[in-house]
Amino acid sequence: MSHSTWTPTSWKHFPAHQQPPYPDMQALSHITNALSVLPPLVYPAEVERLKSSIAAAARGGGFILQGGDCAERFTDCNEQNITNKMKILLQMSLILTYGARKPVVRLGRIAGQYAKPRSQAQETIEGISYPSYRGDSVNDLAPDQARRVPDPERLTTAYTCSALTLNYIRAMISGGFADLRHAFEWNLHSIEKAEKWKDYRDMVETILDAIHFMESCGVNSHLLDTIDFFTSHEGLLLEYESALTRKDPASGRFYNLGAHMLWIGERTRQLDGAHVEYFRGLANPVGVKIGPNADPEEVTDLIHRLNPTNEAGRVTIITRMGMDRVEKALPPLVCAVKRSGMPVAWSCDPMHGNTRVVGENIKTRAFAHIEAELESCFRIHRHHGTILAGVHFELTGEDVTECTGGAANLQDTDLGKNYVSSCDPRLNYSQSLEMAFLISRLIRQYSLQER
Repeated sequence: MSHSTWTPTSWKHFPAHQQPPYPDMQALSHITNALSVLPPLVYPAEVERLKSSIAAAARGGGFILQGGDCAERFTDCNEQNITNKMKILLQMSLILTYGARKPVVRLGRIAGQYAKPRSQAQETIEGISYPSYRGDSVNDLAPDQARRVPDPERLTTAYTCSALTLNYIRAMISGGFADLRHAFEWNLHSIEKAEKWKDYRDMVETILDAIHFMESCGVNSHLLDTIDFFTSHEGLLLEYESALTRKDPASGRFYNLGAHMLWIGERTRQLDGAHVEYFRGLANPVGVKIGPNADPEEVTDLIHRLNPTNEAGRVTIITRMGMDRVEKALPPLVCAVKRSGMPVAWSCDPMHGNTRVVGENIKTRAFAHIEAELESCFRIHRHHGTILAGVHFELTGEDVTECTGGAANLQDTDLGKNYVSSCDPRLNYSQSLEMAFLISRLIRQYSLQER
């Protein structure tokens, strides 16, 4: 098929990687047909607002904080889990806004991150081989042969949980939960044990004092009542994503209205693959994960394929190099994209390239390695005259023990205390706060605007 002809399902004429092997394609078709007539989860104007915010961040006029679970679980669709995720993201964005003196684009890996790519089709658990767990929208985490078979009914549950999660987030924000005057109400149970608690407390008290001063002077501070909050997930399951794609009658453009932003993973960014074909026709902002083995020329071709009209805010390049490879791999990529003149927003995912395995196949990441890659990215972009516009983290508001290091100095031997992730290790609450203060310092240190 010609690349000039696009429909929400034209990707079916291209090789599609990481798609579940559904045993009953007729059942899958029945489910996706039903999904295609259900109400969308987001609105085109919201998507366009996010795109404008990403474009501003790419120019240095803001900073993108993208974070959340590696893979959401259906069991996470409850009040406490959603509230805790919002609390840590709000606290991190407050630290960044105050420290960097820039607007922060809050972009959650939430309300749709139910699918995960896997390196192998099978995995071995206690000597028995099972189909790999691909996320709750595909199959079940439990080591059971029947429950590991991909089930299209789970796509309906994924849509429902996404809608419920997003509905609760919207209600929280419209109800005043994100009001800066209530910043201490975002505290989680463990904050006073965090090393950065005093820094955070002093910062909030300073902000509240400034707000009270403005109000006493008669300044209307109603803009502090609410925030913009956007959702994102990896657009992996193409049958599901195309079912949530709608044509906007006002503009004539196609939007995936299952999220404000979607990204293409490192494993599915083939130039002539189904994912790139699907994503190139969307009006949404699109992220692309880029690893250390990426060819710079291929990446520029990919950007052009996704954004031939050079629309600002359309493409975000999310680099995931690893601490030991970023210094060599990132500069050629930055130089090639800069030479091309195509507008992109640069973001750093310092998590995925720093994964290591310890003990009995337990995945973890060291805080120091995450910090080192992040600092290298800031320094490299500063050196080449480009702007690091955002970060992409897997994190949680819980006191998990999945990543080592940080102020609590977690060791490999501590991982078994509260390791609950179904896929990849996440920064815990204390580590996330610490990381926010670190990013604030790096933005101030390496900002092009302060040269």
